[in-house]
Amino acid sequence: MWNANRKYKGDRVDTLIGQQTELRGDISFSGGLHVDGKIQGNVTAEGNDRTVLVLSEKGTIEGEVRVPCLVINGLVIGDLYASESIELAPKARITGNVYYNRIEIAMGAEVNGSLVHMEDESRPDLVEAGGGRAAK
Repeated sequence: MWNANRKYKGDRVDTLIGQQTELRGDISFSGGLHVDGKIQGNVTAEGNDRTVLVLSEKGTIEGEVRVPCLVINGLVIGDLYASESIELAPKARITGNVYYNRIEIAMGAEVNGSLVHMEDESRPDLVEAGGGRAAK
């Protein structure tokens, strides 16, 4: 019954990174991004709070991730920032800190880092105004 009470549409896919694809460099996207391949770089959402990143059990991201809604079932080496919600599925492996507003962790998921809850009023913006660099 994983993801049975999801409050957003995670099934919308605007961009798919296939299993045999490896990207090097930073990515910014809006809508839905589904990753089965490998990304070496930062992943940042542009747009509204409905932007969703889904990382399958075959997928890997090496870099910082800043997206309102995350569903992770693969490997992430880097910090995660989810301003709305994050779901760590059973095969999720995170090496880095996880900053979240709402979190759901399935049995079997691993986080090698800190879990940091961000209150609505204390959340850092996903992207600083102007320069496009991620807020620290």
